[in-house]
This record gives sequence, C-alpha cells and structure tokens, in this order.
Amino acid sequence: MANALHIARSGLDALDAKLRTISNNLANANTVGFKRDRAAFETLLYQTSRPAGAPQGADARFGMGLSTGAGVRISGTERVHTQGGATVTGNAMDLMIEGQGLFEVTLPDGRAGYTRAGSFTSDAEGRIVTPQGYPVAPGIQIPEGATAVTIGSDGTVSAQLPGESAPTDIGQITLASFINPAGLEPVGENLFLESAASGAPQQGVAGESGFGRIRQGSLESSNVSTVQELVDMIETQRAYEINSKVISAADEMMRYVNQAI
Repeated sequence: MANALHIARSGLDALDAKLRTISNNLANANTVGFKRDRAAFETLLYQTSRPAGAPQGADARFGMGLSTGAGVRISGTERVHTQGGATVTGNAMDLMIEGQGLFEVTLPDGRAGYTRAGSFTSDAEGRIVTPQGYPVAPGIQIPEGATAVTIGSDGTVSAQLPGESAPTDIGQITLASFINPAGLEPVGENLFLESAASGAPQQGVAGESGFGRIRQGSLESSNVSTVQELVDMIETQRAYEINSKVISAADEMMRYVNQAI
C-alpha cells in the first residue's frame, strides 16, 4: 500500500505540473508571438521481480516478466513553434514573420535575445526597439523628420525624408533560425536565449534560404487554442481526481489491515 501511495503521489505531482503548463498557455492566449508549451511525461524506474524469459523448470521459460512501475514524473515541457494567426494593426512598426525565423534584439548586457513578437516602436534616438527598449539587430535608426517608414518583405527598411522624391534605404532587419527552436531558453518579456540544446543561430534574409517573409502592419497572434487547452485541462482534472481516489483507496486498505490485525 505504501507503494500505491507513492505512485499516486507521483501522479499528482506530474499532473499539477501539467496543469500549471496549461494555465500558462491560457494566460498567454492573447500574448503576441507566444508559443504554447506541452508537458511530457516519463515512467519512473520499474521494480523487476522476474525478468521475461526467466527459466521455469528444466525446459521452460516464463513468457512474460513480473515488473511493477514506481510512478510517473514530468520529463520536460516542449515548446510548440507552429505559426500563429495574423492580426492586422496598420501600425508601421508592427511586424510579423510568415514562416520560420525569429527577430534578434540586443539585451542590456550585450547578449542576443530572440523573439517572434514584432510589436516594435522607436525610441528617443530613432532606433527601432522592443516595448522594453531593446534595439532590434542590426541596429537601425530612423532619421529625424522622416514622414513614413516602409519595411519590405525581405526586411529592407526605407524612410521617406522631407524634400526627397524617393524613399531612402536605412538598413535591413535580418532573421535568425535554430536547428532546434524548442531548445531555446525562455526568459520572459517574449524573449528566448540561445542554449546548448538549441544550437547556434543562423542569420539570414527574410524570404531566402528557408526564412519566412516579413509582413508590415500585422502581428502574429499566440498559437494557443483555448478550446484545446480547456479540453486538456478537463482531462488533467479528471486524472488528478482519479489519482486522489487511489490515495483514498490505499489509505482505506491500510486502515482495514491495521484494524484486522
């Protein structure tokens, strides 16, 4: 019975972690560029009393083994990098990646951060920055007095200057990709960092070499499906209740044994 209690407790711990993952997905259902997480589970070490194929007498062997599981644990959370929907804003500084790739920004400590959230703005110096003030890499500065800013599907940034008949190119926003984007380290503020699991970033031009195209005036919505998350939440809740009942049943059986003996 002690083993049954331990197994059921491990189930409660794992399901609690899954519910927290679902809660975070639902909380970020309206976060620009958010990628949902999916909890993954694995079995704990089995206790083998008799291996399969063990000898049974002189000329026979057992056709199946005798093993009992020790429970479950959460092995990790996998980030699902599917494309989110498009929200048209009409804002010149709102950018969306249609396809693969991430925007690169420079953090205050000099490290590179990566994001799918393209809700950019300009700071007092005219640089294109995130809402937190992190400049988009490579650094692009909008000239003072520019009347319009155009960002092409390849990331080329052009500004219409007073007295000029044609827009002037002022830089190009490049994209980064990773062999294993699910291995990126999330650090909040819609940002990811390179990790040993993600591999080194590969820089490229939007629309070339497998990179997605940039759409100006639109934002990528979260890829969270609230309906699916609610279904997962109900399934998790039911599984949690069942594991709780296992604990109650094991407790009743132990009480019966104690009273009978």
